[in-house]
This record gives sequence, C-alpha cells and structure tokens, in this order.
Amino acid sequence: MTAEPVPVAELWEWQHEGLCRVSNPETFFHPDGERGPSRRWRDRRAVAVCEQCPVIAQCREHALRVREPYGVWGGLTEHEREEILANLDQGDVTRSA
Repeated sequence: MTAEPVPVAELWEWQHEGLCRVSNPETFFHPDGERGPSRRWRDRRAVAVCEQCPVIAQCREHALRVREPYGVWGGLTEHEREEILANLDQGDVTRSA
C-alpha cells in the first residue's frame, strides 16, 4: 500500500518561518575566497541566527538529506555537514560489508 500524496508546498512551508528569510543572505553564504578568521566569524554569526530559529530542525534535516554543499543550514556549517555525512556514509559502508 502506498502513502497518500502530500502537496509539494507542505514539504517546503517550514522555509517561510526561517529567520534567514529576514537576514542578509551573505551571512549564511561565504563570498569567493573567504578564509580564516573572516569565514569563522561569519559562520558564527550565521549559526547564532540559526540557534534562535523556530525551524532549525527542519532546516538541518533538509540540508543533510539533500547534501546541501554551500552555506550554513540548520546551524551547521559546510564543514560540519561534511563530517556528519562522512560518518553516516562510513556507517553505511560498515553495515553493508
């Protein structure tokens, strides 16, 4: 038996509640060539916004599910998501071996 179809809009409605919608997008996405302290400082500002966001869990789940490669999503930086996904992938390899 299959599940009832869900309207596509329901899958994305959480985004309307995100605090990032009323913030400067440059806070969440680094400019080309940004490195070191500047990048860490910007990432910390973005994560601070995320920590106050009512949809942080939905955002984080989405970013991990679609393997979002850029920006801060759900309070996780690009590097943090890469680490989480690498650990999940490693776990998948271990289970299938």
